[in-house]
Amino acid sequence: MRKVVVGVTGASGSIYAARIFAHLQTFANEVEVGVVFSKNARDVWRHELGEEPRVPFKIYEPNDYFAPFASGSAQYKDMFIVPCSMGTLGRIAHGISDDLITRAADVVLKERRRLICVVRDTPYNLVHLENMLKVTQAGGIILPASPSFYSRPQNFEQLADTVVTRALDLAGFEVSAFRWSS
Repeated sequence: MRKVVVGVTGASGSIYAARIFAHLQTFANEVEVGVVFSKNARDVWRHELGEEPRVPFKIYEPNDYFAPFASGSAQYKDMFIVPCSMGTLGRIAHGISDDLITRAADVVLKERRRLICVVRDTPYNLVHLENMLKVTQAGGIILPASPSFYSRPQNFEQLADTVVTRALDLAGFEVSAFRWSS
């Protein structure tokens, strides 16, 4: 069973988290998913999507340091932070584990596993760029939530999927997605 962590921060972009949960659910027999929402993430989700978060996986509280993925010995292989706020990215870049999301990211990096941060804020300032560089140098992957249009998405879900399926691709999941070809 492949183990995956999904951290959801309070950055705008709850649709990306909703879509990654929908895609991961198609792998229900193959993956164990642990989820943690930051302090503000649920409020942003309700504001943006007009509903309470519905997550088909076990949710851990942001201060639950007894969650299995707070330790490298639990062997969670992949972590998505989607959307990833610049505050969260900054804390990860500087080794500040002040909640379960940043602790799990620290664990994933120290264990040389895959951390994919779907950053949503824009424009970037120099501090953001330096933090992205630090996380990249530590082994993380920065994936800006910049949707593509060549697949001609017809709705918000399809547009968000252009980012989410890219994140899942980076983690090695076999997903159905538009593929550029000649």
